[in-house]
Amino acid sequence: MTQTNRPLDVIILAAGQGTRMKSTLPKVLHPVAGRPMVAWAVKGAQGLGARNVVVVTGHGAERVEATLQAPDVRFARQHQQLGTGHAFLCGAEALEGEGEADVLVLYGDTPLLRTETLGALIADHRAQGTALTILTGELPDATGYGRIIRGPSGEVERIVEEKAATPEERAVREFNSGVYVMDSRAPELARRITNENAAGEYYLTDLLALYRAEGDPVRAFQLADADEVMGANDRTGLAEAEAILRRRINTAHMKAGVTLQDPESVRIEDTVTLGRDVTVEPGVILRGATQVADGVTLGAYSVITSSVLGAGVTVKAHSVLEEAYVGAGSDVGPFARLRPGSVLGEGVHIGNFVETKNAQLSAGVKAGHLAYLGDVEIGAETNVGAGTIVANFDGVNKHRTQVGAGVFIGSNSTLIAPRVVGDAAFIAAGSAVHEDVPEGALAVARGKQRVLEGWSRRYWGGMREKVERKLPWLAGWLARQE
Repeated sequence: MTQTNRPLDVIILAAGQGTRMKSTLPKVLHPVAGRPMVAWAVKGAQGLGARNVVVVTGHGAERVEATLQAPDVRFARQHQQLGTGHAFLCGAEALEGEGEADVLVLYGDTPLLRTETLGALIADHRAQGTALTILTGELPDATGYGRIIRGPSGEVERIVEEKAATPEERAVREFNSGVYVMDSRAPELARRITNENAAGEYYLTDLLALYRAEGDPVRAFQLADADEVMGANDRTGLAEAEAILRRRINTAHMKAGVTLQDPESVRIEDTVTLGRDVTVEPGVILRGATQVADGVTLGAYSVITSSVLGAGVTVKAHSVLEEAYVGAGSDVGPFARLRPGSVLGEGVHIGNFVETKNAQLSAGVKAGHLAYLGDVEIGAETNVGAGTIVANFDGVNKHRTQVGAGVFIGSNSTLIAPRVVGDAAFIAAGSAVHEDVPEGALAVARGKQRVLEGWSRRYWGGMREKVERKLPWLAGWLARQE
């Protein structure tokens, strides 16, 4: 097996508590651009075609492992946090018996590291035939990082932690990212690391000296963009990482044929897919497993979560969609809400202040204004009048309603579930429908109107003093009736 075709194993260190987050949520599970931080490292490892991906867990291990469950992800527990060297060995133990491979070490709190960068690091490591390659960066001020000290020929001689560095060493701009790619001897050498230091911990950086003692040169591969290895250690770091990833995601979509009218105000999570010629107006938020087909327009300040939008759909301003399906050519909003289980066929119109929940609306259905459609199936080309309510809840249980095709539901009607309304039926405006309506029938379910002449004058006249004090306009009207 040659250096260039050896398998790759990845160990992701994600056991730390992250006290600076001041959170009950494990640090590596804090989300950035739609993924927990540690999931970005897993995505990068998977993008490299790694043979094995091992995540070393510790603090909040059960929650971390439950979040990352996948067929190609393994876990190793670090029950005591005794340093990065110890964490690496915990991960390496999970790889025993797998055979030779290059080993890449990543971290669960560095979501900005690109898969392309890691691919270039591994390619350089293999092309140079190096035993250990360190990913490094350069900053005008590298305060807080270990400094890379190179020898005359450019190889890395040592890593000096800041607290142990001389003034000359502190002036070095090249820093250690903590990301390493090593040959298959790394676990064996790591067992020689000692904890003879002030903190009593096992440091992975000590591998450098162990490799050099074996006669192997250690090389550095320098990042073009040092921000890629920026860790998110607190809420400020999370916000900074989010901003960088948001710009990356938005730029990639624009290059792929999406129009973002105000990219700085648009939030698109990494898990979202967008087709060509999609137009995204300012303030839009796209989350989860949302899929948007070609030619869709997303109106300003809409929030869409884990929904599927067909070709040519228009979502107007301030609409909220969650786990909904919208068929091709439909339009939604403004100020509409599609709740989970809403399925709209092709050419459906959902207007302002219409709410749907667990509702299936067939092609051509129109609900233009102020309606609640819950637990209902509505047939093709049915018209739902303004103010219509499907009363699906009896106080204990939810009930389902079926409305046929070509039905006309008059304004301000209430369908009291469970109901069946046949095809081509009519429901008169203002009806409270509490019985099924046969096909082609007209349902009128409202009280008979009575008109009592002079009622207002008699009623309000009996409260004249109160009316004169609180409702002067009505007092004037009464005076004109006398």
